[in-house]
Amino acid sequence: MILAAGLGKRMRPITSTIPKPLVEIRGKALIDYGLDALARNGVERVVVNVHYMADLMRAHLRKRRDMEVLVSDESDKLLESGGGIVRALPLIGDDPFYLINSDTFWIDGYRDNLDLLADLWNPDEADMSLLIAEMRQATGYEGRGDFTMDREGRLRRVAERDMSPFIYAGAGILKPDLFRDLPEETFSLNRVFDRSIEAERLFGVRLDGLWITVGTPRAIAEAEAAFTASATRAERA
Repeated sequence: MILAAGLGKRMRPITSTIPKPLVEIRGKALIDYGLDALARNGVERVVVNVHYMADLMRAHLRKRRDMEVLVSDESDKLLESGGGIVRALPLIGDDPFYLINSDTFWIDGYRDNLDLLADLWNPDEADMSLLIAEMRQATGYEGRGDFTMDREGRLRRVAERDMSPFIYAGAGILKPDLFRDLPEETFSLNRVFDRSIEAERLFGVRLDGLWITVGTPRAIAEAEAAFTASATRAERA
């Protein structure tokens, strides 16, 4: 599933005319970076939730020919990340699924990061496995970190006045059962993160490469510069 229903307020004025997932980086819409990553890993069916400028999103998604794209419509009410997944559950099915934010992506290092997530996924121990970037690998991020991570990869929240180098990189593998008892209402995925932390079943996998988040118009130039720098390093290697 790709989360693509947000309003993109911080991206204004660009998002006055297009939804944020269709903002382009190097000539490609943000959401297509996530769709391409899923396609590379053999994913054949993707659920995308839509709300803001839903017609433009639907028109763009209809262009995909390499996978089936199912739309979870939130035109009536924006449900945020958690509620959006609850509404989409009938489309997602019963198996663990990839979850990707439409406004964050990465440049892979030696490993494909979705493949890395799947390779290290252990459903006996984890209800969720999140892709985790370190601040030194991040472009466009402004914050104090999201989690601490122990040697086994188990995640916990950063204390209120502390900082951590570990950032949720907007991708993960989740069990749909986490959402079965939750109401279809507006709520953040953070509620589910915290429940998994309490049960000690939230784990992280370190990203291999460079993580990029595009939250503001200024971040577009930073993202494109990161691509250029990465390509230059690859040519020299």
